[in-house]
Amino acid sequence: ELKATVLQLRETVLQQKETIGSQRDAIRELTGKLSRCEGVDGKSGTGTWKKELGKGKDTMGDLPRDPAQVIDQLSRTMQTLKDRLESLEHQLRANVSYAALPNDLREMLQRRLGDLERQLLSKVAELEDEKSLLHNETSAHRQKTETALNALLERVSELEKGHSAFKSPDEFKVSLPLRTNYLYGKIKKTLPELYAFTVCLWLRSSASPGIGTPFSYAVPGQANEIVLIEWGNNPIELLINDKVAQLPLFISDGKWHHICITWTTRDGMWEAFQDGEKLGTGENLAPWHPIKPGGVLILGQEQDTVGGRFDATQAFVGEMSQFNIWDRVLKAEDIMNIANCSTNMPGNIIPWVDNNVDVFGGATKWPVETCEERLLDL
Repeated sequence: ELKATVLQLRETVLQQKETIGSQRDAIRELTGKLSRCEGVDGKSGTGTWKKELGKGKDTMGDLPRDPAQVIDQLSRTMQTLKDRLESLEHQLRANVSYAALPNDLREMLQRRLGDLERQLLSKVAELEDEKSLLHNETSAHRQKTETALNALLERVSELEKGHSAFKSPDEFKVSLPLRTNYLYGKIKKTLPELYAFTVCLWLRSSASPGIGTPFSYAVPGQANEIVLIEWGNNPIELLINDKVAQLPLFISDGKWHHICITWTTRDGMWEAFQDGEKLGTGENLAPWHPIKPGGVLILGQEQDTVGGRFDATQAFVGEMSQFNIWDRVLKAEDIMNIANCSTNMPGNIIPWVDNNVDVFGGATKWPVETCEERLLDL
């Protein structure tokens, strides 16, 4: 609406300007003619009039030869010109006064435009303030995010460097409190090809019937490459390449126990130690069979396929720690020293360290009791 009004007023002003211009031209023409008439002296006679008027167009017609008539005619002509001039002046004043109306409207529009401009500048200032605040909030949020990311990166770096959340990398235990098919631990490293091994660990369980499966090692084509299991009312069994040996171990009394199992492919010889003492030995357990490399080592579940298909009835319930594997048969003296806390021998194939064990399904890692405290539990 404002724009349309301004355009209409502009058109009106232009029309009035043209009218005033044309009227000014008429005034100038009449004034010129009046000046020429008043400049003529009456004594010059008729010949002088004709000479002066003959130089250009005679716009007032032929003048009479009688001087009295000439003077009378000139008086009437001058009066007529004066009347026309006054009429034009009145009309000009009227037009000028009428043209003042658009000027008032223009001033009013300018005032309104000034108000709008001030409002716009105020809004721009508010937006700038909001932008500044948003920038500050964004900077603070970015800084907070970067701090969190840096903390995570530092944690990852610590894990990559072998640092542990515990006082020492091996002072932790894995807790598996429920008999399910989704709580378990996983050893990140895998086994090379083995012709002999020793597996030792501390464990505590009071589950019945049977403590379940403390660990299992599966390879493609053989889910029972190495398994230690106590299932139902059966005794503890050691499976190698799906061959079975029953072990004279008794560890379901809810106390900490240290157990070690040795095996060699030569004649399939095996030994079972509990709390540093050898309780059984045997042979012909998968003789001349090398342990296959590249499999998956799981804590707390028995694998029916590599890394999966767990059975809740075969799950281990309890706690375990210091799970180590060597690629040789340890001497009985070494096993006794480990069990009575007089020596610390991490496995040269699988050592018990925090960054080598992942837990899943609600299994947790906790600080473990000291070796001496575990001994007191026997």
